[in-house]
Amino acid sequence: MKKSNLKHARTCVYNVNYHIVWSVKYRRKVLTFEIESYLKKLFKEIAENKDFEVIQAEIGERDHVHLFVSAHPKHSPSYIVKMLKGISGRKLFMEFPELSKKLWKGRLWNSSYYLETIGSISEEAIKKYIEGQKTRG
Repeated sequence: MKKSNLKHARTCVYNVNYHIVWSVKYRRKVLTFEIESYLKKLFKEIAENKDFEVIQAEIGERDHVHLFVSAHPKHSPSYIVKMLKGISGRKLFMEFPELSKKLWKGRLWNSSYYLETIGSISEEAIKKYIEGQKTRG
């Protein structure tokens, strides 16, 4: 199983990816083009500072975020989401103070999120590979 997207760390070789989605509090449509541009750069900066990678970021319908994130196994998905939502929310309110007129109590993001793991090999292929590892005897 040779994969070109494998990453090498001191103690492991990995390919850990997530699709993460969350929305603006109250589904307010506040993510303008200007905010979207700033937010995409901000997500990349946060990821670089926290030692994971935002491969792709898109804003949907001006009220939610889709991210494709790759990370070392030492970073839990909840840590990644906490860093991205917490830092971006605070910095967006600082950069765009007009947001506080539509969102109060300093909360930009809904508290929940959607998370899905993404692999380069299908679930069925993994099951078949593991089944083929049985010791015949």
